[in-house]
Amino acid sequence: MRRPLLSALLVLCAASAAADQTIVAADAHVARMGRTVADSDGTVRFGYPGVTLSLAVDGTRLAVDAAGSANSLVDVIVDGKPAGTLHLAPQVKSYDVFKGAAPGPHRVELVHRSETWLGVASIARFSADGRFLAAPTLPRRRVLVLGDSVTCGADMERGAGDKDTPDWWNPRQSYGMLAARALDAQVQLVCYGGRGLVRSWNDRTDEFQLPAFYDLAIADAAHPVQWNQAAYDADLIVIAIGTNDFNPGIPERVAYVDTYTALLRRVLRDHPHAQVALTEGVLLNGDKKAALIGYLKEALGRVGDRRVHLLAPVAYQPGDAVNGHPTTAQHAAMAAELLPQLRRITGW
Repeated sequence: MRRPLLSALLVLCAASAAADQTIVAADAHVARMGRTVADSDGTVRFGYPGVTLSLAVDGTRLAVDAAGSANSLVDVIVDGKPAGTLHLAPQVKSYDVFKGAAPGPHRVELVHRSETWLGVASIARFSADGRFLAAPTLPRRRVLVLGDSVTCGADMERGAGDKDTPDWWNPRQSYGMLAARALDAQVQLVCYGGRGLVRSWNDRTDEFQLPAFYDLAIADAAHPVQWNQAAYDADLIVIAIGTNDFNPGIPERVAYVDTYTALLRRVLRDHPHAQVALTEGVLLNGDKKAALIGYLKEALGRVGDRRVHLLAPVAYQPGDAVNGHPTTAQHAAMAAELLPQLRRITGW
C-alpha cells in the first residue's frame, strides 16, 4: 500500500514543479514600452522614466529578479491597480510582484518611476507558479515626448518636509503619460532633469542636452547606449524643452534657433510619419516665456514643414511653496490643456 501512495506523491510533486515557470525579461511573453536595452542573457536595462514591462500570468504568485541603484524605484500595477513600489538594490535580488492571489489570469505592469540620473535599472527574469500567457498588446498609436524634469514627472508627489526624494517622481501621472493614455497610445518619455536644448539649468554646456540624449536608449554619461530611431516609428512627437536653457537668462537667439532648427529637421527625418508639436512648457513666464515662444516660431518658420505645429501657450504652473516643479494636479491640468490641441493635430 505504501508504494502507490509514494508514487502518487511523486506525481504531485512533479506536476507542481512543472507548473513553476521562469522567463527572461526579454522573452516574447513580456511587452516593453519605452526605450530599453536587451542584453545577451535576456536582461532588460533602462534609465528613462515611464519605461513599462507588461505581462500576463495565470497563477497565484509572480516574482521578479531585478537590480538598480539605491534610488531606482519601480511601480507595480496588478490588474489595473497600484500594488506597491519596488525599491531596487544594487545587486540582483528577487522581489515578490504578487503572491497569494486568486487563481486565474492576472495582468502585471512594472513601471520605472525614477529617471536616468537617479540610476539605471535592470530586470533579469520573472518566475511564476503558473504559466505565462501571451504578452499584452500595446496600443498601435505611438507618442514620443522629449523634455526635461517636468516631462520626467519629477517632484510632483510632495512628501513630508521640504526635501525631495525619489518617491516624489511619478511619471505615470505626468502630463505626457496622461495624454498618451487618453489618446490610446503607447509613449516614450525621453527626458532628463536639469537639461535643455543647449545648456543645463546651471549654464553648463558639457552635459548631455536634448540633441544628444534624443539619440540614446540609456543617457548615462559613463555608459551611454545608442538608440535606433527606426525601432519606434512615432505618430506624434511632443517637444517640451527650454526651461533650463532660460534659467540663467535668455540665451543668444541665433545659436538657439539654429540648434532647435537642426533638431527639428533631424526629428522629421527620423520619424517620417510623425506630427511634431512644440510647447514652451509650464515653468516659464513673462519675458522668458515670450522669448522662447519667439524662438520656436522662428525655428518653425525656417523648417517650413506642415508636420510641425506650435501649440498655444500653456498656463503657468509654478509648483507650490514646497517645490518649483508642477504638482500632480498641475500635471493633470497641463494634460487637459494639451489634449484638445493634440487631437486636432492627429485627428485622434
